[in-house]
Amino acid sequence: MKENYSQWYNDLVVKADLAENSAVRGCMVIKPYGYAIWEKMQAELDRMFKETGHVNAYFPLFIPKSFFSKEADHVEGFAKECAVVTHYRLKNAPDGKGVVVDPAAKLEEELIVRPTSETIIWNTYKNWIQSWRDLPILCNQWANVVRWEMRTRLFLRTAEFLWQEGHTAHATKQEAIDETFKMVNVYASFAENFMAMPVIKGHKSANERFAGALDTLCIEALMQDGKTLQAGTSHFLGQNFAKAFDVKFADKEGKLEYVWATSWGVSTRLMGALVMAHSDDNGLVLPPKLAPFQVVIVPIYKKDDQLKGISEKVAEIEKQLKAEGISVKYDDSDAKKPGWKFAEYELKGVPVRLAIGPRDLENGTVEVARRDTLTKEVVNIEGIEKYVAGLLEKIQDGIYQKALDFRDKHITSVDTWDEFKDVLANKGGFISAHWDDSPETEQKIKDETKATIRCIPFDAVEEKGKCIYSGKPSNKRVLFGIAY
Repeated sequence: MKENYSQWYNDLVVKADLAENSAVRGCMVIKPYGYAIWEKMQAELDRMFKETGHVNAYFPLFIPKSFFSKEADHVEGFAKECAVVTHYRLKNAPDGKGVVVDPAAKLEEELIVRPTSETIIWNTYKNWIQSWRDLPILCNQWANVVRWEMRTRLFLRTAEFLWQEGHTAHATKQEAIDETFKMVNVYASFAENFMAMPVIKGHKSANERFAGALDTLCIEALMQDGKTLQAGTSHFLGQNFAKAFDVKFADKEGKLEYVWATSWGVSTRLMGALVMAHSDDNGLVLPPKLAPFQVVIVPIYKKDDQLKGISEKVAEIEKQLKAEGISVKYDDSDAKKPGWKFAEYELKGVPVRLAIGPRDLENGTVEVARRDTLTKEVVNIEGIEKYVAGLLEKIQDGIYQKALDFRDKHITSVDTWDEFKDVLANKGGFISAHWDDSPETEQKIKDETKATIRCIPFDAVEEKGKCIYSGKPSNKRVLFGIAY
């Protein structure tokens, strides 16, 4: 990990059976173990969305190209990443070898493979909205999107990825702004309470804002190599898309007004964040709340009659653990030895491992191993379910605290350009510095150092100072970093 973080990450994603590269360049196959983690994320987020009044829908994968030309900033932001469908049929090649595109099957209007759904959704909302009684609309969809990335990395940046995208419509500006903040807070709660990953909430600078948004809110996390990761965004779109697609409603006085909009999303990039925030040279370290199974039980035996006695006891333990809401896997397969199983489940980040052999049966004990600290102890089988339940809570809290301590140690305040470059080169992390609020200065800093403004924190205090680059006046610090 310290020698080559990038290679460590790539190897771990593959060896832990999370994902692998596919036959399609830049796309990935999410393997069952990786998808089980994503399903857990999806289930919790879906529950949180529905608790805040949102409902799920589904919109088309294909978007007419003309839709993108209706919102200038939006098309400029996504034009270089769009995959375009031009034909709808193949035919046999003239030489009989393979197939070719049938030139007679050219589409009248080319279609964009969904990079994001604002345009197709706002074209739809025009049919749904006539009166203030039709508002708000609080829709979310779980979908795949395509953004034609040239440099890809499993989970972090792929040409196709899975995500959710919320798209809401409101009668007033304030309702839309409140929604934007509400959803970034949902994301932060999920990241911290389930992923055990501390995040900083804030506004994006104009340069980093979503294409077509008036304001973008974000959660930013720090990875163990000192780079920052944008883990989720929530956008206040104003009336831009309503005006582009002529979506108006009659207010209570009968006056026609344009609708106010938001959009917000997180993706399978969270899987990459989970790996990089917590894992080590032994493999994944999974927070118990997102582990496909929280406990694995491995029997230690030499004879079949020993296995039979162990399995009877394990059946009791499993029942007790499941009664506590704990997910369990009993690995009694004889294809691999216990030592191999120990290493495999360590690699896969299973939070707790129980090992039980004939001597444990005699003594009424079981060996308990923690993945986060790599420590082991022998405890009584009596009451094991309460012990493990408490241990899983400690592990969840401990993983979060470790990440928080690391993050806090890597937030550095600087006041000069030389300090800024020194911290960036030798320490990394978030750099708290004054900035003159101009996109031109931010671009120059990026061009010279690759660092960008990750966010303007919600809790940034008013503080007089001078921009580290231009020397012009500044009234608050922002957070810079090198991003994934």
